[in-house]
Parts: sequence; structure tokens; C-alpha cells
Amino acid sequence: MKCPFCGHPEDKVVDSRESKEREAIRRRRECLQCQRRFTTYERIDEIPYMVVKKDGRREKFERQKVLNGLLHASEKRPIPMGQLESIVNEVESLVMDSAEREVSTREIGQLIMERLRAADKVAYVRFASVYLDFKDVNEFMNELESLLRHNDPGAAERRERQS
Repeated sequence: MKCPFCGHPEDKVVDSRESKEREAIRRRRECLQCQRRFTTYERIDEIPYMVVKKDGRREKFERQKVLNGLLHASEKRPIPMGQLESIVNEVESLVMDSAEREVSTREIGQLIMERLRAADKVAYVRFASVYLDFKDVNEFMNELESLLRHNDPGAAERRERQS
């Protein structure tokens, strides 16, 4: 903090307290060179983290929305709440570590799908069916076949032989 009187870069805090409105912290400072006192106010910068939707709209990131989507996809599945919480934490970290303070829903959806695919295949398919917005049964079947191939490379061959 530069002294407003002499420009010296060092000072000491003499007193610190919340402002009357409790929106800022009021600090009384003393310059280490000229010994004059001055007051500063510190405010928390609350720029929201944003999510860019498929249609280009921007919404404020809401952790609870991510958790609700995971809970819905994993309903009646044996996925521990701690694991879902861990996925939500990863998504939140992705958003907060973003340099632009915004992340596309595509990035968030991909991260969630990767984690669900490893955790529970049924929850993955449930989430993917909503997230990927399948237009018809064929798209849905292609995703299921891809999941089966990823799980068991020989499964597709066995199914073809059975047909």
C-alpha cells in the first residue's frame, strides 16, 4: 500500500475493524516513513463464476445444480454420496480454475460423464441420455454399444455371432 502523502510503499496497520455496513474492512494505517495516518477499505470481490450454455447464454455457476443432476442420474444406484460430492468438487475446481471465470457446459458435461462412466455404467447412461440429448433410439443404442465395447472389447463380436 502506497502512502497517499509521501508515496512510500510500506506502512503498518494500526487498527482494523468491519465497517458499519459490514460490507468492508476498515484499516487505519501509518506510513513507516512520514508517520502520517490514513484509512483504507477492503471489499471482497464477488465476480460470479459463469457457465456458458449450448445456445451461448451465460448463467451463474451453481454447485447444487450439478449435484442435483448427479443425484438424479444415480438414483437407486450403489454410488456413495462421497463419490458424488467428489465429482461435484472436481467440477467446481474446473470452473474456479478457469482463467476467464467461465466454462462451457460441454466441458462440465464431459468431466461428469468420464467420472460416472468409471463409477457406475447405469448412472452414466442416464446422465448421457439427458446431457447428449439423443434425437432417436439409434443414437442411444450407439452410445450403449460404445459403452459395452469400452467395457468388454469382445462383447460386440459375441453379440454379432448370436444374431
